[in-house]
Amino acid sequence: MLIHTESISRTYRMGTGEIRALRSVSVDIEKGEYVAITGPSGAGKSTLMHILGCLERPSEGTYQLDGRDVSGMTDDELSSVRSRQIGFVFQSYNLVHQLTVLGNVMLAPFFARDHSRGTKQRCLQMIEMVGLRERAVHRPAELSGGEVQRAAIARALANDPLLLLADEPTGNLDTETGDGIMQIFENLHNAGRTIIMVTHDPKIADRARRRIRLVDGSLTMNDER
Repeated sequence: MLIHTESISRTYRMGTGEIRALRSVSVDIEKGEYVAITGPSGAGKSTLMHILGCLERPSEGTYQLDGRDVSGMTDDELSSVRSRQIGFVFQSYNLVHQLTVLGNVMLAPFFARDHSRGTKQRCLQMIEMVGLRERAVHRPAELSGGEVQRAAIARALANDPLLLLADEPTGNLDTETGDGIMQIFENLHNAGRTIIMVTHDPKIADRARRRIRLVDGSLTMNDER
């Protein structure tokens, strides 16, 4: 089992009140699964993804990643898990504009303190895999939106992560460009990658093999196709 959460909840304090973003969510995800997290705005989708990505801790409950309880780790330990075992793809891309595509992709092993020989070649392989080999020396401003997102996917894969997390990865793209990005995720899943994708778009969710639906912070559907 790659992911096991047991009754995780997340509460935020707002002034004198509280907002319950997640309510006792328990879910299991096996290695190699392709899962879409769906639900309306404010349902807790991004909060759940942030916890699964070790960007936040649950207020209650436990989270095990690849057999390790990460819910009680220190900040440094969580940072190590994030940089070495998890790849992130965001709607807003989050590339460094001053760097080339190759420079952006090489940030992943740099922050993971991976200075081994062959790192540059591995990054170039990831760039080629997403169809950007001829654009490796270009900066984000010289790329289309789809190309920028492809670069972000290459960066997320640079450390060969256990888990790939994508938050609305086609949200800023037109339909045709978004379809090309979804085909990349399909290819990654077929190659054995574990992918969890947050989306509000039912057509995008239908591309996954399983859907988890949240409403008001609670799990309302956990189906497998």
